[in-house]
Amino acid sequence: MNPTEKALWFVESHLPDAISLDDVAASSGVSRFHVTRAFGAATGRSVMGYMRARRLSEAARKLAGGASDILAVALDAGYGSHEAFTRAFRDQFGTTPELVRAGGSTQNLDLVEPILMDSSLLTALEPPRFETSRPFLIAGLGERYSCETSAGIPMLWQRFGPYIGNIPGEVPGVAYGVCTNADDAGNFDYVAGVEVSEFSDLPNDFYRVRVPAQKYAVFAHREHISTIRRTVNTIWNKWLPASGHEIADAPDFERYGPEFDPRSGNGGLEVWVPIKG
Repeated sequence: MNPTEKALWFVESHLPDAISLDDVAASSGVSRFHVTRAFGAATGRSVMGYMRARRLSEAARKLAGGASDILAVALDAGYGSHEAFTRAFRDQFGTTPELVRAGGSTQNLDLVEPILMDSSLLTALEPPRFETSRPFLIAGLGERYSCETSAGIPMLWQRFGPYIGNIPGEVPGVAYGVCTNADDAGNFDYVAGVEVSEFSDLPNDFYRVRVPAQKYAVFAHREHISTIRRTVNTIWNKWLPASGHEIADAPDFERYGPEFDPRSGNGGLEVWVPIKG
């Protein structure tokens, strides 16, 4: 089992229990950061967001089945009060526990079912090369994303495209998609940018990222850009656990060289993953 499969098993096996991200990571045999990235790459959801949605979905089923005590359902779902449960339930489903119980049906609710992992999502992966990067500066447009909202990243690249070639201090020929400032909830900053010689004279709304000297495992993605998630999924859920390497606390990024055609999405790119050592 890979880290995501282990995390899914642990969450589903302990759904009513008070478990933390540390517990999920320990059950998966990897760090909190690793399980967060691996789970997001494989499922498009954060670990704790998935657990919360699953608990609320099971609570909705109990309510639709006529549960007499809403507070008891709330406590079983991990909420300490009726108010906190109602707030989370409304955020998830757009209605209240009382209305679902009165209606006796979950038909109009977007319930989250258990995720069944499909190993066919994992693509054959070329062995990486290892490089120690020099320190360099990246500047560009950025947004805060979650596992659930990362599908919006291509729109960020569309917005950034007109800037390429017109940025003060730009080092031409290569673009970077940098992931940084990740948290336990699966949120991260993604910057569509280019290397620059310095940060002065940049547009006010530009993100600025300092990439330190760091050892990286570098993976080639030769297929269309639309299949990048399969490559990332394979790195985090198959290659890393088997490699013996540990993730380093540094930005990871996609490197788009001159061979990449942003108009067609063809030409390939590289995925740089920071490792200790």
